[in-house]
Amino acid sequence: MHGWIILDKPHGLGSTQAVSAVKRALRTQREVLGGTEKWKVGHGGTLDPLATGVLPIAIGEATKLAGRMLDSDKIYDFTIAFGAQTDTLDLEGKVIAQSDVRPTLAQLEAVLPRFTGGIEQAPPAYSAILIDGQRAYDLARKGEEVEMKTRSVTIHALTPVRFELVENDAQGFSTGSNRTDEGALASVTLTAHVSKGTYIRSLARDIALALGTVGHVTMLRRIKAGPFTLETAISLDKLDEAARGGDIGELMLPLTAGLDDIPALAVSPDEALALRQGKMLSGRDAATGLHLATDGFMPVALVEIEDGNVRVVRGFNLMSKEED
Repeated sequence: MHGWIILDKPHGLGSTQAVSAVKRALRTQREVLGGTEKWKVGHGGTLDPLATGVLPIAIGEATKLAGRMLDSDKIYDFTIAFGAQTDTLDLEGKVIAQSDVRPTLAQLEAVLPRFTGGIEQAPPAYSAILIDGQRAYDLARKGEEVEMKTRSVTIHALTPVRFELVENDAQGFSTGSNRTDEGALASVTLTAHVSKGTYIRSLARDIALALGTVGHVTMLRRIKAGPFTLETAISLDKLDEAARGGDIGELMLPLTAGLDDIPALAVSPDEALALRQGKMLSGRDAATGLHLATDGFMPVALVEIEDGNVRVVRGFNLMSKEED
């Protein structure tokens, strides 16, 4: 029970609520199996209640890697509806700005390079960022003016995947002078591969403004977080079903699944014991950088190697059955 449950988080559920749901499932399994052991549980990256998709939930010793998940790249699908901006920059807020201007697909594609690579963005006022010890969204809900400082983020790729064109209604809806034979966009869905700290709602806002209009996010789905994808994600219903059958372990990915991007370093049982005691190993012929020290198939520690010296970054309290 040390590993990852990858949730396909449903709409309307916050990340903290998702962690609570996993805790309840573990408690149900414990009651079914008659066990007494409790497990640490944490998430590997906040996902807005509006958003759905990949939410890595760390259990047991895997919680020591949750911070590493926070630093990982993410991939999202999101839809921008043009013509209205809300205070929350998504469907849940109230409209604070409107525009009759609708961009064409060609115009959209022309501005996207401006939002690819390293960019500066101001987070949404409705976000969990701390300002003088208070969450920005708490201040915004009180009606206080919230000044969000810009931050540097990286957009590795930004690609349109589908769009919806404006249709004239009975009143002859006008899309402004920018309409061409190509058609004006009512909304567009894009796929974004982004660095940590990127706010998709801010990205949608800024793309719309660059197109001379306003917009907000109507759909947000995370399809990848670090090494985890939707292919391994499960629903809460499936998790609850497994809990009632005492089979949650069958749905879990191993602790090492969160470390697929770093090389392994084989160590002997004596070296493993030294690392568990926080001691440094020396004289190892291995590349500089992060490694996963393993004793056979057993993860021992996340280590940093420099000049042949092996230093523990994060140790795992795992023992084989023989050692136990």
